Amino acid sequence: MRKILILSAALATAYMGSVQAEELTGTLQKVNESGIITIGHRESSIPFSYLDDKQKPVGYAMDLCNQVVAAVKKKLNKPSLVVKLVPVTSQTRTALMVNGTVDLECGSTTNSKERQKQVAFSDSYFVTSVRMLVRADSGIKSLDDLNGKPVVTTTGTTSDRYIKQNEQGHSIDVKNVYAKDHAESFLMVETGRAAAFVMDDVLLASLIANNKNPKDFAIVGPALSVEPYGIMMRKDDPQLKRLADETLSTLYKSGEVNKIYDKWFMKPIPPKNITINLPMSEKLKEAIKNPNDVGI
Repeated sequence: MRKILILSAALATAYMGSVQAEELTGTLQKVNESGIITIGHRESSIPFSYLDDKQKPVGYAMDLCNQVVAAVKKKLNKPSLVVKLVPVTSQTRTALMVNGTVDLECGSTTNSKERQKQVAFSDSYFVTSVRMLVRADSGIKSLDDLNGKPVVTTTGTTSDRYIKQNEQGHSIDVKNVYAKDHAESFLMVETGRAAAFVMDDVLLASLIANNKNPKDFAIVGPALSVEPYGIMMRKDDPQLKRLADETLSTLYKSGEVNKIYDKWFMKPIPPKNITINLPMSEKLKEAIKNPNDVGI
């Protein structure tokens, strides 16, 4: 009997140690206690995170984030966990993450070392190049052609930094102007208020594809930067970070990510049933083959 009691006590101690090892922390603890997980989404970052004709957030990043949410529900054993959707912009996304308003940011956010001082990122799910969108009849082909002209970037994006860096490198002087989101930035070029829009080439291609006159625009110039996108989350939150990376890794290893990619980049997408027709790049294939969260 004594041996049985000793064994039972040992098992109980081991069990309690296991429970303590699995004790929830950070965002998962917050979500478990509140019964709500909050997703920060974009409204015009096509095809990553944007509103469809029913004003529902959809896109490549949203599909990936929904997989992470499903993993959170499973880990917490809360299938009825409430998913709250909160719109964010390039300017507000980091602050809303840091102050706890959103738990995951699902959009087109570059994983940069500067941002890593405030937030964390999942392994990369996209890789893009920063270039310039101009009117096709503008005659602009390179950075030098921008001298003396207004150039728009979306407030809060990394593209602003790169155009300023290249201004100095090319001895050109441009007038930097800003817009609240990508749709407004594009409109400024369309209406002649800006000569160029500097942004991630995939977003530029998406905006052009959705325009009623796509042949009126062109993407020109060299790549000012090559940037990885990741799901943004709070810093120093290893449980959620691990769960997000494991979820993406499963999608990568199974090949399911290829189906999700084709759905948003190679097939007609809502609301206008346009096709971006952008095959997966070699850099993205490499990021999927060897997942990492290295920022630029």
